[in-house]
Amino acid sequence: MNTINNDLLITNIIKGIEDVKGDNVKLIDLREIENTVCDFFVVCSGNSNTQVDAIESSIRKQVSKAMKDKPWHVEGQENSKWVLMDYVNVVVHIFQKETRQYYDIEGLWGDAKITEIETNY
Repeated sequence: MNTINNDLLITNIIKGIEDVKGDNVKLIDLREIENTVCDFFVVCSGNSNTQVDAIESSIRKQVSKAMKDKPWHVEGQENSKWVLMDYVNVVVHIFQKETRQYYDIEGLWGDAKITEIETNY
């Protein structure tokens, strides 16, 4: 996938998160790190199972509407503590706050460039 498509995908993922007020949104650029499974992680938090499910649904609808694309794979919907959406070059991690703190994905990928996404709410 080319950079323009990655940028458009990330923009639509973030819009999907913002539409349902996902929290603490970060973009982790993995392109400079060897042997990674994708180019970017988009990480965000929800306050409950319901909000995590709403974020996943909102991202799916936004990307589908704007780009006619769908995730290659989704997992974690059974308990909605950590939902992973795999768009191949971009992987979305939607956490409940406690689960995000526990797994500390930003700490694990500390060598990557991490950008905090400003939300308007």
